[in-house]
Amino acid sequence: MAAFFDTYFLLCVYLILFFLSSPSLYSASSSFPSSCKLRRKFHLNEMHKPGDVVLGGMFEVHYTSVFPEWTFTSEPQQPSCKGFDTLGFRHAMTMAFAIDEINKNSNLLPNVTLGYSLYDNCGALVIGFSGALSLASGQEEQFLLQENCLGTPPVLGIVGDSSSTFSIATSNVLGLYKMPIVSYFSTCSCLSDRQRFPSFFRTIPSDAFQVRAMIQILKHFGWTWVGLLVSDDDYGLHVARSFQSDLAQSGGGCLAYLEVLPWDSDPSELNRIVHLMKTSTARVVMVFAHEFHMIHLMEEVVRQNVTGQQWIASEAWTAAAVLQTPRLMPYLGGTLGIAIRRGEIPGLREFLLQIHPGQNDNNNHGNNMVRQFWEYTFQCRFVPPPAGWMEAGGALCTGQEDLENVETEFLDVSNLRPEYNIYKAVYALAYALDDMLQCEPRRGPFSGNSCATLQTLEPLQLVHYLQTVNFTTPFGDQVSFDENGDALPIYDIINWLWLPDGRTKVQNVGEVKRSDFKGEELTIYEKKIFWNFESNKPPRSQCSESCPPGTRMARKKGEPKCCFDCIACSEGKISNKTDSMECTSCPEDFWSSPQRDHCLPKKTEFLSYHEPLGICLTTASLLGTFICAVVLGIFIYHRSTPMVRANNSELSFLLLVSLKLCFLCSLLFIGRPRLWTCQLRHAAFGISFVLCVSCILVKTMVVLAVFKASKPGGGGSLKCFGAGQQRGTVLGLTSIQAAICTVWIISSSPVPHKNSQYYNDKIVYECVVGSTVGFAVLLGYIGLLAILSFLLAFLARNLPDNFNEAKLITFSMLIFCAVWVAFVPAYVNSPGKYADAVEAFAILASSFGLLVALFGPKCYIILLRPERNTKKAIMGRATSKS
Repeated sequence: MAAFFDTYFLLCVYLILFFLSSPSLYSASSSFPSSCKLRRKFHLNEMHKPGDVVLGGMFEVHYTSVFPEWTFTSEPQQPSCKGFDTLGFRHAMTMAFAIDEINKNSNLLPNVTLGYSLYDNCGALVIGFSGALSLASGQEEQFLLQENCLGTPPVLGIVGDSSSTFSIATSNVLGLYKMPIVSYFSTCSCLSDRQRFPSFFRTIPSDAFQVRAMIQILKHFGWTWVGLLVSDDDYGLHVARSFQSDLAQSGGGCLAYLEVLPWDSDPSELNRIVHLMKTSTARVVMVFAHEFHMIHLMEEVVRQNVTGQQWIASEAWTAAAVLQTPRLMPYLGGTLGIAIRRGEIPGLREFLLQIHPGQNDNNNHGNNMVRQFWEYTFQCRFVPPPAGWMEAGGALCTGQEDLENVETEFLDVSNLRPEYNIYKAVYALAYALDDMLQCEPRRGPFSGNSCATLQTLEPLQLVHYLQTVNFTTPFGDQVSFDENGDALPIYDIINWLWLPDGRTKVQNVGEVKRSDFKGEELTIYEKKIFWNFESNKPPRSQCSESCPPGTRMARKKGEPKCCFDCIACSEGKISNKTDSMECTSCPEDFWSSPQRDHCLPKKTEFLSYHEPLGICLTTASLLGTFICAVVLGIFIYHRSTPMVRANNSELSFLLLVSLKLCFLCSLLFIGRPRLWTCQLRHAAFGISFVLCVSCILVKTMVVLAVFKASKPGGGGSLKCFGAGQQRGTVLGLTSIQAAICTVWIISSSPVPHKNSQYYNDKIVYECVVGSTVGFAVLLGYIGLLAILSFLLAFLARNLPDNFNEAKLITFSMLIFCAVWVAFVPAYVNSPGKYADAVEAFAILASSFGLLVALFGPKCYIILLRPERNTKKAIMGRATSKS
């Protein structure tokens, strides 16, 4: 920002001095009292060619100036221009060539001859601004044609300037009068402000586009940690602000450091900046500065031997031949740069060969640039030579020297970049003027539908037509201006190739452009790029290594966002791309992989027929069912024997059937839960066990009734509890359980459920009971009958054996109750399929307990001790006890 205000300070100082030194900007001449002229305090390097319409041009033919000390007590001496720039002179000659080519073109501006007035700014704002004022107001020796400074303006438009700072100063003043200025090299994005610069146009893209192009390159190669060096002027400081803003919006990286290169090349400051580059972890350095900044910077880089840097050059120095030396290439080799679009201008070289100093140029300040070029190129001096020149061995210029016999980059037209922009700028002004002069009367765009004429041309009118100009160059590039005066942007991407023989080659490796249809496009041919590293691959430039999939970035406190730690995603979350900011949760039925980089379907868990536990339970269930069937077959086969008949064979048969159902209902707890299995498993279990326990209870009651009937006067009790009552009691007790199950299923039916609470990475398929009360009532009713049976059997345990099963029932009920008392806490604390396994095991254990305890001794006697299965044996035992 300081340099921005310096521009205005110098401008204000110059204007004050300009007006103080001239009592009147336009003072009357003694010869022409009614005319006006500009009193100018500087003798400028210039070239002129007359024409019907004159175009102005501002070029940096010398890159520096020496100003004498101003004492303000005497008239100051003239500043001197130093450092002749051959390429700067070629820029000026390119404009002269374009105007000459237009004058020869019968299709463009017919019957109108273009002229030019070209000025050298000598790399100084004051001189450049003085030249711009001269273009706007007329040459010092040229008087205006009409009184009161009226008539055709001295120039209709200006091509230039090369520096953004110079263009800002010139446009701030000349823009007040809508003088069209078409720059070929000023890139500051601030010049796109139409309110401040209403008549400024340019054929070079603004820095805003160049910055975005740089960011695209950084993204292309994955460089997120870079350093930025800028010049201390409008060009560099505006770039710094724009780059920081765009980089933050794009999320493409961070600045490791941002340094401003000093104008005075302060050695201590350069030492500090280069040391910072050397110690920084950033391997990529972008530089938005001018050639002389880079020259001084590279001197310090060489002194500190800072290698291993990937340089990214702005358009200001990307084609600087002065930096492409064998001494600097070990450091600058492989440089990538944004370069002005290269174009071809047929006939330019032939035109340049025709340039010769005129015979009358010796004392003519109006065309002294050619003389200065000639003296610089051939190292000679025109008459009169400087004092001591001849004695020192210097030669006199004849003006007949041959340019083709001298080695100069002036004639190298193979890499025309700024020249191509100048060529487009001149043609833009010419096409705008042509459109303006082709206006049909009473159909014009100005007040009253008027048109401009050659005799009444005004710069403001040309601005209108410049805004709508649209043409295509012979090289195939479209030229038009947007609402801010910016041309359709296009840049070449170039690479500095360091050849084995020590020479340097600048090669195109891509382009970046914006079109109306496709937007901004970046094209890079990576195979053509020379990388100045042992691996011959692009370097890595990151503050922190990229976070792989399965991790997320965690910002380091107090550091840029590109500096981060990689933290693994927590369970159930994933990141499936590099450098994820957040981990995303997996869907409900999925879980994160061990690497946390993708989601996997959760494993489903239920008591399966294919796992060992399910196989064991299934085998036990089928074995119990088979044993029940065998025992039932034995009892049916031996139903006429005393042992079977003495133990209430009908209830025994019903008990064996109920036990078989108990064994089979355990199979409903194995396999994937479904609605019908969930509803049936508890109902079948509850009804089967009630039927089983009801049979045992009735058998116990029968034992008591038989014993009571065996006493004198007790026969009536047995008649009151006959076969019909026994069946009715079993049916009634079982019906109660059936009613409980029906109400439970209707009111709150058990349903299959995917439970993810037990395990994070598994889905447990289970049957939720629906109503805990219903399940508790079902179990409670079974328990009530079992306890009642146990108590009655315990009371009847000492009755005579021939009438009594009480001991066996007592033992079986003891086993049954123990199993189900242990079941409750085990069931509550068992997750998932293990709850089903516990319930199935309890069913099987209690069923086996009843089967073995009640029918084991009887089968033993029937099968192995048939001598005891007789009425005599049973009655004998009874008699002996009596």
